[in-house]
Amino acid sequence: MPKAFDVAGIGNAIVDVIAPVDDAFLLENKIAKGVMTLIDEFRAEQLFAAFPQTREIAGGSAANTMVGLASFGGTGLFVGKVKDDRLGQSFAASLKDTGIRYTTKFADSGPSTACCLIAVTPEGQRSMNTYLGASRELKPADIDDGAIGDASVLYIEGYQWDAPDSKAAIKKAIAAAKKAGSKVAFTLSDPFCVGRNREEFLELYRDGVDVLFANEEEAKALFEVEDFDDALQAVKHWPGTAALTRGAKGCVIVRGAEVHVIDAVPVPQVVDTTGAGDQFAAGFLFGLTHGRPLAQCGKLGVIAAGDVITHYGARPETPFNVLAAAAGLA
Repeated sequence: MPKAFDVAGIGNAIVDVIAPVDDAFLLENKIAKGVMTLIDEFRAEQLFAAFPQTREIAGGSAANTMVGLASFGGTGLFVGKVKDDRLGQSFAASLKDTGIRYTTKFADSGPSTACCLIAVTPEGQRSMNTYLGASRELKPADIDDGAIGDASVLYIEGYQWDAPDSKAAIKKAIAAAKKAGSKVAFTLSDPFCVGRNREEFLELYRDGVDVLFANEEEAKALFEVEDFDDALQAVKHWPGTAALTRGAKGCVIVRGAEVHVIDAVPVPQVVDTTGAGDQFAAGFLFGLTHGRPLAQCGKLGVIAAGDVITHYGARPETPFNVLAAAAGLA
């Protein structure tokens, strides 16, 4: 029977709160320029009150991927935890506006909805202040086995592995996907995330995952090697599919002896690399769930990544299905 969804994504549910500011604002509010800083709830409330002219968008790595999938014309379900507060309602409305199904029950107590307060200075520098809040409160009870099994692919954000309850929720979702005959895709998220969870990630890689997403540094961290070629040799002996991104060098797609080296899409100017990996995964997963050959999956990924780095923010500005059609990949 056909599945209702192409992809079910599990990840941190974060509201991106974006505001234009000047350097004086950064100094006055003690914001480190051009980097990401983890903050607590009190600090988040302080900055939110200080931010002028804010724009709110549903964010988080896997949520960004799901939005990109919808932009290609795919169907998706997102699982991630927010609180029943104003930002939680904003997250749900923003995600649903893209056509992604979101039905995770809101928390009625505990930490407030996660947010990333992004101060953008005139030259385009993004200074991010992230409060993880309710996004770390995902629990096994939030996993609907039937909904997960009704997706062709379960896509998991590695960051979610850091919280014990979220880890248990992910294991439940993997079991539901496997029972339903769905594939499991996993993104390593960050080299530091790999460092914190390497042994468990390797166990997942060997026994639970069908598709692995990693950038060059994440792949080297997982296999504890110094060179990308060594990481590449490691995945050649794995029965799954590895999609390894290399920034300006494009990507390498591997499934056993089948290897595709795909160049990055040339862009006039790199403005903001935020979300490049998220949108690469969106393109690849769209291709995979629509029966495209591996090389085409990779090409759809680099098209999406190439577009998102030409503007600020992690979402597409030009619909990805339009870009795919222009490239002859509709």
